[in-house]
Order: sequence, then structure tokens, then C-alpha cells
Amino acid sequence: MLEVAYGLTFPGMNPYLEHPNIWEDFHANLATEIRNQLAPHLRPRYFAALVPRVTYEEVVIEEKHSIKPDVSVYRVSDRPLGGEAVTIAPAPMTGRVALELPVNLYTVEIHKTETGTLITAIEILSPVNKRPNHEAFEEYQQKRRALLRSAAHLMEIDLLRGGRCPLLETPWPDAPYVVSLSRSERRPKVEIWPLRIQDPIAILPVPLKTPDPDVPLDLGQTIQTIYDRAAYDMRIDYSQPPPKPDLSPEGVAWLEAHLHSIGA
Repeated sequence: MLEVAYGLTFPGMNPYLEHPNIWEDFHANLATEIRNQLAPHLRPRYFAALVPRVTYEEVVIEEKHSIKPDVSVYRVSDRPLGGEAVTIAPAPMTGRVALELPVNLYTVEIHKTETGTLITAIEILSPVNKRPNHEAFEEYQQKRRALLRSAAHLMEIDLLRGGRCPLLETPWPDAPYVVSLSRSERRPKVEIWPLRIQDPIAILPVPLKTPDPDVPLDLGQTIQTIYDRAAYDMRIDYSQPPPKPDLSPEGVAWLEAHLHSIGA
């Protein structure tokens, strides 16, 4: 495993954080840190809250090979049923069901303090939200439609290169990651920030209720804070390529040079 210095910095998103063994933890930490970063800017007229929801992911455990004899010997039960000895036959085959493990998802919601009205929803997409054959995909599409029909603003943070992006009338930018913002008063117009691993992430505006000004979200600093606090450098093997899908040739070249600069 490649030894890297504590506090390794990526200008943008670190693609290694997409690894399945890290993502769910990162997702939860990202939602919490966004809430914590925004909270001081919202008082006293607004508050930010974490809204959890649970979906389930099927995990199939492969059956190991076993050698089965051509002839089986069955044991006669010691306890006759109805006075007669009954031969109990074991099942000729075994199988496995797909286990369903819980996946925790979080939304950061900004509410008006006095009324509790939802003002802005910040959605952090997860792999299940972007997988069309998963029940969480349709659930998220329904939730997204409801938000876009409401008076609430919707910010979507997509830090995953795989899967299907949410519906957009115009093409999404050719970038591995993207943040979009749909302000309720400007629909159907959507503001879009394409994100690359080699570029710093701009300070993002989080809208409130008119005429209150936007509050800033430093997503890049949020990711770096989580990386340091959760010690992801201890869990990532930088001698291996990042998770699929593959980066663009430009992204691969930059990543190799960046890792080389820290002693790879």
C-alpha cells in the first residue's frame, strides 16, 4: 500500500472516495459537514437539518464448490412416526438467497425557523440513486419531481462518475462530477458547475427565501476536512487505480503526476 502524507490534497473530488468500502461513510460525513458548515450562516432565520432515509442493497454471496457423492446414505429416524420408521432425506441441493443490507442516505434540508417550511434541499447522490434497476432510483426520481414542482430550491451534488445522471432537458457537461442548482423562481433554468479532479471547486451558492442572500458552501474544503478527520488516507491504497469507471486520459495523466508528486 502506498504511504501518503496525512492531509493529501486533491484540488477537486478525490476519485478514490468513490470506493464501495468508503462511499457510504463518506456520504454520511459529507452531509454532516455540509450541515455544520452552513449552520452559522443560517441563524437565526433558518436552520439546517439532516434527513436520513434507508434503502436496501442486495448482496449475493457466492456458494463455494462442494463435492457431492454419487450415493448417499440416509439415516433412519430414531423416533418412529405413527409406529413406523420414516426415512428423513436431506435436501438434494442447497442455495443462497440474496442478502439485503441497509444503505443509509442523507439529505441536508434548510428550513425556515418560524414555520418549519422547507426552503432548500441539498441532495448528495449515491450509487443506488443512479442505478435504474434499483428501487431507490425510482424513489429518488419521485422525490426529485416533487421538489421541482414545489416552492423549494434543489441542489444536487453528484460526486460519482458511474450510473445514470438525473434527467435534464439539455445535455450534462462532459465532466466526471457535477453540481446543479434549480432555484424555484428560475425554473426550468438550472445552474451547473462541472467538476474535475484537477480543478478547485468553486464556492457554491445555497439559496434561501427571497430577499435573503445566498449563503456560501465551500464543497472543496468540506471534502478535505472529511478526508483528514476520518483518516481516509489510512484506508486508501494509492498504488491501485481508482474505482471504475475509468477516468478520462487527461484525468489519468493528471492523477499519475499528482500521486508521483507525493512520492508514489
